[in-house]
This record gives sequence, structure tokens and C-alpha cells, in this order.
Amino acid sequence: MENRIMDMALNERPQERLLRYGAESLSNSELLAVILRAGTREENIIQLSQKVITVFNGINGLLEASQEDLMKIPGIKEAKASQILSVAEMAKRFQTYRSGDSYKINAPGDAADLLMVELREYKQEVLKVLLLNTKNIVIGTYNASVGSLNSSIVHPREIFKEAIRKSAASIIMVHNHPSGDPSPSSEDIAATGRIKEVGKIVGIDLLDHIIIGDGKYISLREKNLL
Repeated sequence: MENRIMDMALNERPQERLLRYGAESLSNSELLAVILRAGTREENIIQLSQKVITVFNGINGLLEASQEDLMKIPGIKEAKASQILSVAEMAKRFQTYRSGDSYKINAPGDAADLLMVELREYKQEVLKVLLLNTKNIVIGTYNASVGSLNSSIVHPREIFKEAIRKSAASIIMVHNHPSGDPSPSSEDIAATGRIKEVGKIVGIDLLDHIIIGDGKYISLREKNLL
């Protein structure tokens, strides 16, 4: 095999093969090569990818690989280790999704990712509520209010009625700021505190309140405002 990927015929290079024939036509090492992109002076990216997969006895072994283990392989530095770890984590989460457990919230960013595309397009504030079970799996989503997030519009009854009906263990509030700036207002903070207290009474925890801006978000829990 040629030592440089550029020395390979165009129709043999992994990325070109993916674009021409589809991802399903690539081997495991070729798929990993597309992700890692560049090899070393000693090995082209396909050779390096084959070595990584061999060291971990196949792609399943990569799911349990640590950064330290990956970086023991010559040619794998922090950047490539991070790429492999990210893909492995996505694969684990996808397995959970495909198994019927639906969408699991592991961190505030997961809730933001779920609703970012939809909420950032609205021209007025829309408050959505994520319903979670005891394993933080999303079991439902619904609109609780449309308009400014103040106490006269956001009533706890609208927040919790669906959560009670579906026996949710906890909820996450998510709403947008049409201005694109996700910084919480005093009304956001006050409404969050009110809902949190009602949640204690009805036995449904408010885990977080996430505000969506233009491609970014703020978690009130991460800001210690919840």
C-alpha cells in the first residue's frame, strides 16, 4: 500500500469512495480513516486506522477504549484520541436510542440539542417541557406557553398537568430568546424558582431550565440559578 493517501488512486481513497458509493461500501478501517483524516510520516491514514482497530480487537473494543489506551498507539495524539472517543460515545448513545429507550438526557447540552433547531426559529418566546422517567429518558415533550416568560403567563398548572398525566419523574423546561441572547432575565429566574417549589409539592423534580439562543444555550442549573 502506498505510504501517502495522496499517492492512492482517487477511486481508492476512503472519502472519495464514501461520496461515490456510500458509507456502507467502506470497511471499518476506511470509515475510521474518514474520521481521523490524516496519517503520519510512517503510515497513511488507512494503515493507522487498521492498526488502531487491530490493537482493540475490532471496532467493539474501541467503545471501551480510554484516552490513555488510545494514546499508547504511535501516531495517536490528543486530537485523534478525542475524535475516536467522541465517535465511540455517540455509538453508545445511538445503541441506547435504537434499543427503544428513546432519548436520554445525560447533560444540559443533550436537552438543548434536542430542541435547538426548532426553538431558535421562533419569533416569540415558546416554552417547552421535557418529561423524563427515572432514568432521565425523555417520555414526552409539549408546549407549555407562548409569549413572555412571566408569572401571569407561565402557570404551574400548565407546566405540570401533562407531567402528572404521564407519571413523569422529573421535567426540564426549555425556552427560546428570539433576540439570540440566551442570558436569563429576572423573569426567567423568578419563574424557574416558582416552578421548582411547585415541583417539590407535587413530587416532580425540575432538573433544569435551559434557554436557547442563536446556536447557543444557557443552563440555569449550571449557572447555579436553580
